[in-house]
Amino acid sequence: MKILDRYILTSYLKTFISVFLILMLIFILQTIWLYIKELAGKDLDIIVIVKFLVYFMPKLIPLVVPLTILLASIMVFGSFAENYEFAAMKSTGISLRRAMSGLSIFIVVLGVITFFFSNNVIPWAELNSYNLRRNIAKLKPAMLLAEGQFNEVGTYNIKFADKSGDRDQFLEDVTIHVKGSDGRTNATVIKSKSGELASEKDSNVLKLILLDGYYYSDLSPKKASAKKKKPFIKSAFEKKIINIDLSKLNDVDFDEQSQTDKYNMLNVVGLNITIDSLVKQSENAHSAFSKNLQQRSGFSRFNKKIVRGSKFQASKNKTSKEDKVYSGDLLNIFETKDKIQLVDLATKSLRSSKQIITSKETTIKNSKAWLNRHIISFHEKFALGFACVILFFVGAPLGALIRKGGIGLPMVIAIVLFLTYHFIGIFATNSAKSDGFNPIFASWFSTLVMLPLGIFLTKRATADRGLFEGQGVLEPLKKLFGIKKVSIDPDETKYTSDSEHYETLSNYDNNKLIDIIKNYREYDYSIAYKNTALGILNHRGITNQQLKFAGHFTNQKYEESIRLKNRFDEDSQLACILYIIFAAFALPGRILENNGYDFIGNILFTIGIIVGILFFFALIRSFISSSIFNKHIGKESIPNSILFILVGLPLYFIIYLYQKKKTNKDLHLNNEIKKTA
Repeated sequence: MKILDRYILTSYLKTFISVFLILMLIFILQTIWLYIKELAGKDLDIIVIVKFLVYFMPKLIPLVVPLTILLASIMVFGSFAENYEFAAMKSTGISLRRAMSGLSIFIVVLGVITFFFSNNVIPWAELNSYNLRRNIAKLKPAMLLAEGQFNEVGTYNIKFADKSGDRDQFLEDVTIHVKGSDGRTNATVIKSKSGELASEKDSNVLKLILLDGYYYSDLSPKKASAKKKKPFIKSAFEKKIINIDLSKLNDVDFDEQSQTDKYNMLNVVGLNITIDSLVKQSENAHSAFSKNLQQRSGFSRFNKKIVRGSKFQASKNKTSKEDKVYSGDLLNIFETKDKIQLVDLATKSLRSSKQIITSKETTIKNSKAWLNRHIISFHEKFALGFACVILFFVGAPLGALIRKGGIGLPMVIAIVLFLTYHFIGIFATNSAKSDGFNPIFASWFSTLVMLPLGIFLTKRATADRGLFEGQGVLEPLKKLFGIKKVSIDPDETKYTSDSEHYETLSNYDNNKLIDIIKNYREYDYSIAYKNTALGILNHRGITNQQLKFAGHFTNQKYEESIRLKNRFDEDSQLACILYIIFAAFALPGRILENNGYDFIGNILFTIGIIVGILFFFALIRSFISSSIFNKHIGKESIPNSILFILVGLPLYFIIYLYQKKKTNKDLHLNNEIKKTA
């Protein structure tokens, strides 16, 4: 391994490990927060809690690793570009592609490792975490009684509308279903207006006192004729006490695995076998369903009449020895009596078939969704490894293009790109689960969306071209909306040789011209007046370098601040205009579409999405301009980055007003400091 490759790999690994640990810690804390209700108040051993976290950590890898690769790539390569390390490499003939080649091998190996991890470790973690959660839920179920839903406690299903009291011991509108001897049938129903949980804190008996209610119990007579009457016993009570033994429920084996065949618990081999079996089951179910419909139609008993009638009609209409195809009305081959029976049978059959199809529709849809989940899980294992490679080729050239390291701008861009990647994947897979999208394509969709972006950024970075060039699509939009500011570039803003100001300046000596350049703001001269004086000095043989070394360019940094602020004003104003247009088209388009105006709504929404894409690029460019301006005047950009993440995309006009006011204030303060220095 060459020294350069070792240096790049070492720098990347340091950042990668740091970002990975930080993100993993954040997601673990989020996991604890999500499942704190299942863990709290259960008197769990520390070993069980550690097991819980260990089982959940591998499931975070599909989120943490791609985000880590993207963020670390932007930070490392942005730092190289910001510190002119890439410029030093290029001066020795080393291109960006060559600098990325050594690290690319590491990323490919990491992608392969990620695939094996998702194929072996994640299913193991899913298996253990799912069963551990089920076992924890069995422990002290009295503490998990939730209002508005049935809570299973042993053979009892308890539901109540509300709970109150200092220990949530008072219940309102209680409904209890008691399972029968078979463990499935709800043989008894108890309803009461109120109830109270009166058991002790550490008791193994759940004592439930019910007040003012009714007791319903089904009877199971031996005679079939009596069963048809569906007899039951009903009784009223003012107070009823139910004691539920929890000793067996609290004796939980946390290592018990009662379910092992869920789609996210299987590896590639297991998923492949399960998918084949589900496909065969689906085919058999469809075949049996079609046969059932045919048998229930009742047309089979008319086959003989159809054949007999068709032969009779054929012999009746026969004009030659050759058979002819009958092309008339089908009902004409039957007699009037058979016609009536046939039409009546068709009507009844259609009604019956419609009811069967309606009742079977949910079952078929659920079976299809279950099959799609297995297909998605199968392909996601492969897509994750490819996503790691593609996100590297998005992040590395992007960092080289924005020329910004650290955790400010790179973090913002990485989070925006990753959220785009992640939400596209979520929307695609959710649509595929409901059979609205191809499940194979849905698994790869977000990765395929990032692929063109990676190719585009890599080409621009290797060709040493900027992320947003002056002749790009945003510059014509600035001219279209009339938001181009006057440039302060010396070649663009100075008087021509036939002007009166040029003639006046030409009559001054060099010292007077230098004084104008140094103090043009105190004299209230325009920037064009100062640039014209500078051009005359250059024409007389005094270069900008000589003036700089002599200390006559005292206002150079201020002018650069004005130029950077003007660029930011242009970019932010364009982003604000595009944001307003996006909202003005997309929201009404969606409203019209939801209210039945599909054609107009789709057109407006499509225009809004196109403008929204332009707004996204203008937003990124605006933030880059803001970061460059803040860096130039020595201001921290991290608070600005956090504000951008929280508010930027949904409510950009707030960001626009805030940043515009802030940049004006910062420029004024910076100017005052320079004057007093």
